[in-house]
Amino acid sequence: MLIGEYEHSLDAKGRLIMPAKLREDIGEKFIVTKGLDGCLFAFSLSEWTNFEQKLRSLPISNKDARSFTRFFFAGAIECEIDKQGRFLISSNLREFAELEKDIVIVGMDSRIEIWGKQKWQNCDETISADEIAQKMEMLGI
Repeated sequence: MLIGEYEHSLDAKGRLIMPAKLREDIGEKFIVTKGLDGCLFAFSLSEWTNFEQKLRSLPISNKDARSFTRFFFAGAIECEIDKQGRFLISSNLREFAELEKDIVIVGMDSRIEIWGKQKWQNCDETISADEIAQKMEMLGI
């Protein structure tokens, strides 16, 4: 299970350390793509296959389905962890998520989210425990 919040820095070449606690579950090779809310998503190869199958099942005749598929597939890259525990994030994905130096990596159960630190702090500040509790109740959790 992918859980936890970790702070790391991008190096000059756009490489990022994958936290040791997440490496075992994400695997040595994994997929990184555009995410929602201005972050990147990282999926293990098996989770990506599950996600890919859901996208493939959408009707090509539906404009929204084509947009979803295009959004997630166009920027997707396969990443591999090197001997120092780092992986390279492509420049187009760094630009999309506005990643500069300080990065937050968040385990989200079946995927990882990769955030610029400031963006993560802004996102985290907008979440109130009371609001979450209310929405959890509405969802039956």
